[in-house]
Amino acid sequence: MAEDAPGAKAWKEHTSAFDRVRSVVETASQPRSASEIANEALVAENTARTHLNRLTDMHVLVELDRDGTTLYTPDPLYQRAQTIRELLDEYDHEGLIELKEDLLEQIEAWERSFHVTSPEGLRERAAQADQVDQTKEIRTAASDWELVVHRLSIVEDAIKNYATYSRDTRALA
Repeated sequence: MAEDAPGAKAWKEHTSAFDRVRSVVETASQPRSASEIANEALVAENTARTHLNRLTDMHVLVELDRDGTTLYTPDPLYQRAQTIRELLDEYDHEGLIELKEDLLEQIEAWERSFHVTSPEGLRERAAQADQVDQTKEIRTAASDWELVVHRLSIVEDAIKNYATYSRDTRALA
């Protein structure tokens, strides 16, 4: 974000440098360098590195080495745990089971609609499509399907370990 971008001044005034760095790196779609993160978070590169090292030590981020450049990206285990916590804050055990059913129904709908059994099969179908709109629709469905499969694995983990993870005292009895 440029210093003169709308909202940049307020973001700097009301958000700590640490929180801005964390926000930038946690919402990035690709691993990013300290200089890219610093620029987006409106901090000096040394400040960004300090906060990135702290976040790495906290296991919020992981470092990747790409051609001698250190890149930062969210730690997938940390993200999974955060997502499980959010699910448990939103759903009780029965609600998680209903969510699982909804996710499975969505997968079954894609299987019926596209006559394939996986996102990979759907991508193969996209490669064979004749029209741009059809290819885009199929590729979007494949990406959505992958996200649903990922979310389903997290929901299943939350269900399986509900008594251990939950703050629901009834589950601990």
